[in-house]
Amino acid sequence: MLAQAQNRRKKDFLVTMTTDFGTMRLLLHDQTPKHKDNFIKLVNDKFYDGLLFHRIIERFMIQGGDPNSKTAEADRPLGSGDVGYKIPAEFVPALFHKKGALAAARDGNPEKASSGCQFYIVQGRVWDEAGMQQQISRIRNMNGHVPTPEQQKVYQTLGGSPHLDGNYTVFGQVVEGLAVVDSIAKQPRSAQDRPLKDVRMTVSGKWVKKKKLAKLYNL
Repeated sequence: MLAQAQNRRKKDFLVTMTTDFGTMRLLLHDQTPKHKDNFIKLVNDKFYDGLLFHRIIERFMIQGGDPNSKTAEADRPLGSGDVGYKIPAEFVPALFHKKGALAAARDGNPEKASSGCQFYIVQGRVWDEAGMQQQISRIRNMNGHVPTPEQQKVYQTLGGSPHLDGNYTVFGQVVEGLAVVDSIAKQPRSAQDRPLKDVRMTVSGKWVKKKKLAKLYNL
């Protein structure tokens, strides 16, 4: 067990998410261990293979992971499927909803516990100073986390969805393939925000040395 723990500290789990619009690669944050371990288990179990990105909103996010989406008819509402458990919230102020952030969806439970399987990837938008201040007011009204000055700069350059900070758990980040998020987000969608043409995913992962990942993705 000790050897396994030491080996894991030297490696990280690189997620590969393949769609008809291209491939994304993501890394999971050590600061959110419950979410990280759960996602790794689901990926290794091939849980996500064949599921849909069932909800897309351009300039906001793309959402997937509903097990009911695998065999859903074209007009079927989606978003209520689960795996029978929730994950306690793991809010980390350093992890925020910048573009490419991987975060856990949830229902309106007061503990803000996450869905055991549904997730979203942030597209967001770039905010000017006035828009950023409006977002900060919204965050305060929602009792969320107000972004630091450094985080605000990221929202004003790379972009993201700041109003979600401190209310939804961010547990990973796209490190390759951000353009895929843009491509999926702009697809035609129904009034329920479901893509008119199914966008399916295949998700796999492997352990890679952290030094190699740092070199590949300038971490």
